[in-house]
Amino acid sequence: MARTSRSSVSKWRYCQPSYYLKRPQRLALLFIAFVCCSLFVWDRQTLTREHEVEVSKLTEELTTLRNLLEDIKNAHGDALGKINIGGELPKKEVPEDPIEIERRQKVKEAMLHAWSSYEQYAWGQDELQPQSKNGVDSFGGLGATLIDSLDTLYIMGLEEQFQKAREWIANSLDFNKDYEASVFETTIRVVGGLLSAYDLSNDQVFLDKAKDIADRLLPAWDTPSGIPYNIINLAHGRPHNPGWTGGESILADSGTEQLEFIALSQRTGDPKYQQKVENVIAQINKTFPDDGLLPIYISPQRGTSQYSTITFGAMGDSFYEYLLKVWIQGNKTPAVKLYREMWEKSMKGLLSLIRRTTPSSFTYICEKNGDSLSDKMDELACFAPGMLALGSSGYGPDGSQKFLSLAEELAWTCYNFYQSTPTKLAGENYFFHSGQDMTVGTSWNILRPETVESLFYLWRLTGNKTYQEWGWNIFQAFEKNSRIESGYVGLKDVNTGVKDNKMQSFFLAETLKYLYLLFSPPSVISLDEWVFNTEAHPLKIVARNDGGFVGKSDGNNIPMTRFRGRKEGRSG
Repeated sequence: MARTSRSSVSKWRYCQPSYYLKRPQRLALLFIAFVCCSLFVWDRQTLTREHEVEVSKLTEELTTLRNLLEDIKNAHGDALGKINIGGELPKKEVPEDPIEIERRQKVKEAMLHAWSSYEQYAWGQDELQPQSKNGVDSFGGLGATLIDSLDTLYIMGLEEQFQKAREWIANSLDFNKDYEASVFETTIRVVGGLLSAYDLSNDQVFLDKAKDIADRLLPAWDTPSGIPYNIINLAHGRPHNPGWTGGESILADSGTEQLEFIALSQRTGDPKYQQKVENVIAQINKTFPDDGLLPIYISPQRGTSQYSTITFGAMGDSFYEYLLKVWIQGNKTPAVKLYREMWEKSMKGLLSLIRRTTPSSFTYICEKNGDSLSDKMDELACFAPGMLALGSSGYGPDGSQKFLSLAEELAWTCYNFYQSTPTKLAGENYFFHSGQDMTVGTSWNILRPETVESLFYLWRLTGNKTYQEWGWNIFQAFEKNSRIESGYVGLKDVNTGVKDNKMQSFFLAETLKYLYLLFSPPSVISLDEWVFNTEAHPLKIVARNDGGFVGKSDGNNIPMTRFRGRKEGRSG
């Protein structure tokens, strides 16, 4: 498994030698190059003695220019490097920051500790319970932690661990289970994890398994409107919605399968996956409001939103994230233009939910119920700074700066979710009261990644090392409060530090991966080449050749693309 893209570092780009020469010298050099090229294509047998004399003179002049350039190089030190006329400019490596190397290694060691604990006590099961040192099948026995960890292992260069996981998937993973699976969680963790492993390794076993589980999920979209049910039995089908939603589908659960299923169609050549998930966006767009804000419940029968909370936190969040990311996944082509247009509408709506605290002026995102705003923000909504930063470049200069600045303000608030508690770990949500800034609401911490995710994007997109420092502080808080001898655990209370008994699979899939990338060169999983699903599984960006958007709701006129090249409030 070659990893030259991960081990290589950035190279200096050298100025052309002519940059250091005066105008007459540049003209002379250009003239010499022209004559030399002309002479090269002539048949040597036809050269007269006069030509040979001219070549001799030109060679002498070329030697003079070489000496002149060597003098210039010496006068300017090593900035120019060793100039080699007629040859290739040397590539000069930029040494990595030793602090980043050390921190990246610490995160890698944390991953090894988490993985080896899972391997020892819960191998093949969904999640590890570190305190009782046993596994639990919280996702029906699909090996959630193992699949969620594949790309993290690969990116960190943990080849032996990756290969052992690959063998388990090839020989032991069975999706034919009588289990009522969350379509959303299974998609982002299992389908996304397998597709990412395929994109990184090009190992067919991962694509075959992704197709197997996706085929079992597809009947969930067989509703009158095409809006999917959120629960399905993996062995028998029979999709339905959970009883506590009143039979309605959840916005985030229904609008957060697009990246994975579009990618699956691209890689298999079968359009059915893409058709199902893009029809959801076509249906939602029919009644999409001007402010782009949707309630968290939507009817699978009618395809319309039901009166309920509007939030960028639990059950709303990743719908907005995927509007932006499908546009990026499609290489920002006309075929995905509507995704960007819908996302920009939603960002106008987000602006209407922005408020600031007193006395410290922390920026936060309200929730909306009817016409009233609630001064509450989930830690889950801390994905938004990264999303805003990622999408800011699609605006003009003024809009780009406005949304990037908002992203930075929100990131400061999210970082203070951590800094404001005795353990320096964030609670699940926060309330804001006049004159009190922020107070913890639900006080558990289950190793969530959202703030670190945003710090990763902001560092990549601004180069500001402050975000690395914040991320390092959060990592140290996890090390101090959550690491035990047999893995990592969440906290029942960030004020007291009392520990729970669950190592969430997304800690390995997301939190540790984003921390590792925060201290890695930008060439490692470049944002120009990859897009992360909401479980931090990177998928290759490919061109979309649809020639348009999703078309009619039956999906029959959706041309096939060609492959070149979560956030629920989940505490269980």
